[in-house]
Amino acid sequence: MVRTPLTPWERQRGERLGALLREARGERSMVEIAAAAGVSAETLRKIETGRAPTPAFFTIAALAAAVGLSLDQVAAAAADFTFDERAA
Repeated sequence: MVRTPLTPWERQRGERLGALLREARGERSMVEIAAAAGVSAETLRKIETGRAPTPAFFTIAALAAAVGLSLDQVAAAAADFTFDERAA
């Protein structure tokens, strides 16, 4: 199955998600947060840098819990766009 290329908006959403997680992680190491969430440090690195802009729901839920974010906060940050950005 061939995956449809991501839109610019989807890439921006992934970048916003990564920035949110990076900011919430603060001074804690990637290894510490990844271990607490049950994911690899490489997975967290890819999400934080936007190289994995569409991670699985349960991965995001686990990471959010590990950094003390609610899923509402994550959803609000990911959906932060204007209509023009979405249409692009």
